[in-house]
Amino acid sequence: MISRPTTEAGPTTEAGTTAEARTLASELPEHVGRTVVLRGWLHRSRVLKAVTFLVLRDRSGLAQVVVHDACVPELEGLAEESVIEVSGTVTANPKAPGGVEVTSPQVTVVSAPTAAPLFDLFRPTVPASLPTVLDHAAVTLRHPRLRAPHAISAASVAGFRAALDGLGFTEIHTPKVVASATESGANVFTLDWFGRPAYLAQSPQFFKQTMVGVFERVYETGPVFRAEPHDTARHLAQYTSLDAELGFITDHREVMAVLGQVLAGMVAAVRERAGEACALLELELPSVPEEIPEIHFEAAQELLAAHTDEDPRGEPDLAPAHERWLSAWALREYGSEFLFVTGYPTAKRPFYTHPEPGRPQFANSFDLLFRGLELVTGGQRLHRYEDYLAALAARGESPEPYAGYLDAFRHGMPPHGGFALGLERWTARLTGADNVRLATLFPRDLHRLTP
Repeated sequence: MISRPTTEAGPTTEAGTTAEARTLASELPEHVGRTVVLRGWLHRSRVLKAVTFLVLRDRSGLAQVVVHDACVPELEGLAEESVIEVSGTVTANPKAPGGVEVTSPQVTVVSAPTAAPLFDLFRPTVPASLPTVLDHAAVTLRHPRLRAPHAISAASVAGFRAALDGLGFTEIHTPKVVASATESGANVFTLDWFGRPAYLAQSPQFFKQTMVGVFERVYETGPVFRAEPHDTARHLAQYTSLDAELGFITDHREVMAVLGQVLAGMVAAVRERAGEACALLELELPSVPEEIPEIHFEAAQELLAAHTDEDPRGEPDLAPAHERWLSAWALREYGSEFLFVTGYPTAKRPFYTHPEPGRPQFANSFDLLFRGLELVTGGQRLHRYEDYLAALAARGESPEPYAGYLDAFRHGMPPHGGFALGLERWTARLTGADNVRLATLFPRDLHRLTP
């Protein structure tokens, strides 16, 4: 039986305060022989001569609904992506999704669409171009393959939080509008703050360092903004940064060890919380070594000079091609998809980075490469006030723009360090996406400000 929408109040909760309790598609095998209520979208319909198969989609998965001949004519105009409620009996059927289906149903149309999707959401592949997917994200992201990376992203953040909570970290939330544009070399977005110039924050770096003086160990997940005119498959103007900072360390290697534990926790959470998404995308999740291999920047350049057609010695950073080569080398030599590159030139790192003892031209810093891409940047920070003044003077900068930040170091700060991981890059690497925008719900880049 098919019921059309009315203006009467519908169900308000899944617990059944104004209607029967809702059952999710994934829970159907637990209810064989019982009457249940499903609510979701009409993912697909197949109208045959004497029977119609409806596939309902909810947040947990798909459920097959079998409608026999008496109601078939009423189903012919039922559009896919209609929001429906189905009440029926759960019946075992090995050929149905999950081994069960809903029979003898009563189908109620809660909300009917006024426009069709740009492509069939039930197809196993996505036939649309990237711009089409992004322009119409509100509906294209309903496709299971396009939705899956975001389930993996959410699980990754849950794992990040759980790992750091377990290590005694405190979650913080810092401002995204700041008064100073001098935090790093990246370009910044300016805005009017009640008649005063202000900027969108490039990172929570200064704030999280300051909070080491309060909580010792802190982390944050949130947006950061970089007005860099890069129009590439791996750059965004706004992305989600997973940041951590910890005090009372010996050097950057303690930060690297914490990062390794965090990565292991993130992978475990993805496996546990987003297993179906991983299976849909046929992903092979990485194994995080107990000790991630590392190579010093200087040694990496020597290796590249000896085994590639380029000689990068003397360059202050690694090119993307060099990162890919080093990742492949680490996989061959150590069986690891992760590689730390340590000791970047001090001139390439921010002024607050601690120099390498005995070789101040290098910094106690690192990048983490994963599957050919730089994923994390981190290191040990300066912690003495006089060292900050000297570092700024060496770069010809005045301490005045940093007064609020430097004030924390006038009151005693422990040796500390931290890291920042780009969530979208991580998700793109995990899922094999060839463009970071496929791991971003509503990308903001050089050209895109909507939807």
